[in-house]
Amino acid sequence: MSELRWDPIKLHWVIIATERGRRPRDFHVEPEGDGMTACPFCYGNEDKTPPEIFAIRPSGMPNAANWRVRVIPNKYPALRVEGELNNRGYGLYDVMNGIGAHEVIIETPDHNRSMADLTPHEISDVLTAYRARYQDLRRDFRFRYMVLFKNHGLRAGATLHHSHSQLIAVPLLPPVAATQLKVARNYFSTKERCIFCDLIAFELDCGERVVREFSNFVTLTPYASSSPFELRLYPKRHSHDFALMNDAQLAELAVAMKDMLLRVKNVLRDAPYNFILHTAPPMHRRPGKPTHWNSLEQDYHWHIELVPRLTQVAGFEWGTGFYINPTSPEDAARFLREADV
Repeated sequence: MSELRWDPIKLHWVIIATERGRRPRDFHVEPEGDGMTACPFCYGNEDKTPPEIFAIRPSGMPNAANWRVRVIPNKYPALRVEGELNNRGYGLYDVMNGIGAHEVIIETPDHNRSMADLTPHEISDVLTAYRARYQDLRRDFRFRYMVLFKNHGLRAGATLHHSHSQLIAVPLLPPVAATQLKVARNYFSTKERCIFCDLIAFELDCGERVVREFSNFVTLTPYASSSPFELRLYPKRHSHDFALMNDAQLAELAVAMKDMLLRVKNVLRDAPYNFILHTAPPMHRRPGKPTHWNSLEQDYHWHIELVPRLTQVAGFEWGTGFYINPTSPEDAARFLREADV
């Protein structure tokens, strides 16, 4: 029989349609072609992008072709840095200027390597770029949240085949982040514990949804997974802010990320996916809210969410807010645990 499962962090219901019992091979799709003849992210094409903001290279001048990771402004940004917010009312509506930042992290100079193909050392370079850009953007008091995400594959929203991530800074808290932050704060206020730490402890004790455990990280399939083979990667020790990670911690995280991405690639034959890095917002004090972030360091827990794009959102999902998952998280975890990596 199917089950309705409640996600206590995202505050929504999911239908686990166990009678459908879809296995990895049921989701396999044909590889996507790459018709691009001149990729702006490849070596030698640095002049085809905006000037870089940040790069990791052994030596040399900025915008030269000897980089390992390169960060550039998005050529067609959703939001722009220049200007003032001008938050205002419009009848019953609210409107503000499109102020923010939109950056692209080019993860490798090799056009044909995905993030799963990179070595842990190369992934550590990418994570170092993530950390550097978080630390820089949060200095701007106009920005209230940073969303770092990766779209892998055309069905996941990637417009360029060359492996890259994106970072968008926005001048308000997005609804997803606001919900998670509120849940974490309320749970801590009641129990004086982190809800994520309690979740991790339960899943490690239970074991059936754990895909891989490392010394300081764990990868698992959420109990109320919205999508088949959905994954979350958590630091086992409490930490609210990804940007506070040191180099040694980033190196271990890179190993855990390599393992997660490679399992998804091998089990699902390089299926398209999105991953999102959820971390604490900048702790800027807000006028009139002196206790706004008073327990954030204790109640929130940063994590990475990976969602393979194997099903489509249709009328039922739009009309109800429920998601139908045809593969149980327990089965997904078993398939991923048994993967040859």
